[in-house]
Amino acid sequence: MKEIVGISDMKVSKDPKATLFTYSLGSCIAVLLWDPKIKVAGLLHYMLPDSRIDPERAKLRPFMFGDTAIPQLFRAAYGLGAVKERLQVYVVGGAHLMDSAAVFNIGNRNYDIVTRLFARNGIRPVKEDVGGSVSRTISLELATGKILLKVSGKGEFEL
Repeated sequence: MKEIVGISDMKVSKDPKATLFTYSLGSCIAVLLWDPKIKVAGLLHYMLPDSRIDPERAKLRPFMFGDTAIPQLFRAAYGLGAVKERLQVYVVGGAHLMDSAAVFNIGNRNYDIVTRLFARNGIRPVKEDVGGSVSRTISLELATGKILLKVSGKGEFEL
């Protein structure tokens, strides 16, 4: 069963028939979690790094901002029985699209917030595919933990 995670959205599941997908990662970041022992997975697609730029919007759409969304992703996975020490964590996205002059640096800033939160909490990603100037699509199969990454102009491969 395909479960789509849109922009500024998150899904956490323990349904072994589910595959979590997110499309068109440009400057946005996707954080994927998978606990192989109990097959709990989560996928977050956040758009901006810091909720302080619009606290009201952050209340309405907490998954829009990395600083509010990332902790919620982990809490939701723990709520389904995931254990921090078993989690396999992946980070994808953070490209420089439509900002070739790097005026806003959204991709870099999105990546910075995830790395700072991870460092503060002792989390090391298994793999990352970040930066560049390409769009990405990612999926995570709950039954196997298989992650497929499709990179614009480079094809699809297992992460």
